[in-house]
Amino acid sequence: MSIVWDIWNAIHGIVTSADWITLGIAAAVLLASGFMMQGMESLLNTTIIALLAFALLGYVRAVTFDKHNAGEYATADWHSFLGLPMITLIAYVITFAVAIAVIHGARALALRD
Repeated sequence: MSIVWDIWNAIHGIVTSADWITLGIAAAVLLASGFMMQGMESLLNTTIIALLAFALLGYVRAVTFDKHNAGEYATADWHSFLGLPMITLIAYVITFAVAIAVIHGARALALRD
């Protein structure tokens, strides 16, 4: 049961410690992913693509708006990813997968004939 609490605390930390722009980027990626997903059988693929899009948009934000050097920031970002604790990665995957599934489910219910 301890692992469940660890994952929950990691999810809570992700959601509560992010700034509003990052949460907005995540919301935009999640909405787009939920609306573009064809069926629940592609949830894993959609989640991975959404996480990659979120990371790419975060990188673009850092380079364009925060004026970081593109090459140096890419290297630092890659090293940060390699040092990322597995529990944090699992928390991101669960958060994105649940949000995409809920958005897709709401879309499917709204478009039902």
